Amino acid sequence: MSLKNFLKSRTFLINIGAAFLLVIILIFVTMQALKMYTHHGVSYPVPNFTGLTEHEALELAKKMNVIAEVVDSVYSNNAPPGVVVDQIPIAGFKVKENRIVSLTINSTMPEQVVLPRLINISIRQAMVLAENNGLQIGQITYEPSEFNDLVLKVRMGLRELNSGELLYKGTPIDLVVGRMYGNAEVPLPDLTGLTREEAQNYLMNYMLNMGVTLYDSSVITPEDSLNARIWRQIPSPSTVRNVFTGSSVDVWVSVDSSRFQTIIAEPDFGF
Repeated sequence: MSLKNFLKSRTFLINIGAAFLLVIILIFVTMQALKMYTHHGVSYPVPNFTGLTEHEALELAKKMNVIAEVVDSVYSNNAPPGVVVDQIPIAGFKVKENRIVSLTINSTMPEQVVLPRLINISIRQAMVLAENNGLQIGQITYEPSEFNDLVLKVRMGLRELNSGELLYKGTPIDLVVGRMYGNAEVPLPDLTGLTREEAQNYLMNYMLNMGVTLYDSSVITPEDSLNARIWRQIPSPSTVRNVFTGSSVDVWVSVDSSRFQTIIAEPDFGF
């Protein structure tokens, strides 16, 4: 039989049809097997691990058909040590079974930073350098010196600090600054409506210190203390125009909006 006649024969066509049908069956069986293996169409919501300890998070992950892994740690004052503060993917996101969820844990100890050399530089430079290195400026006091506005000492409480010491990130340090002709006078700023952090930065620009902070009964949670705004201060710009550099300003803060509705506008002294 010639090749041409064989290709047209009934036997060849039956074999071709059978082979094609077998390929279709194999593809179908393979796709169904893949669906079963990958659980096609089956997904699980990622649980909310925030606020759980590492052990609690791992136990919850097992129950919810996902795998929890701690990949990083940070330090925050707004959460208890050792609990989850962040996760990827976020809670509620639909994932396949055994998907890895990356967790960030709040460290039990804050990060340590090196105290930079702040002595014998201007107070402005020292403040910027300290803050760039993760430290906060606490109290600023002045001592007589032939070098005006130069940092003479760095302290933490009563202890004098030396450059290169390891401090916890966010530690407030006190600066002792030289003043050639005694304390100078600066205008007293009006802090009304500012948060405590905003007010502290504002006072630093005037070389003044934040004094006592008094919270009223409306401030309950840590979030309230961050959002609370100043409604009263002593000394008040309505009665005091100027104060000496290094002076402290006491403030009253609240999240109660009615506090601010009763505030009488302070006079503008043109500073």
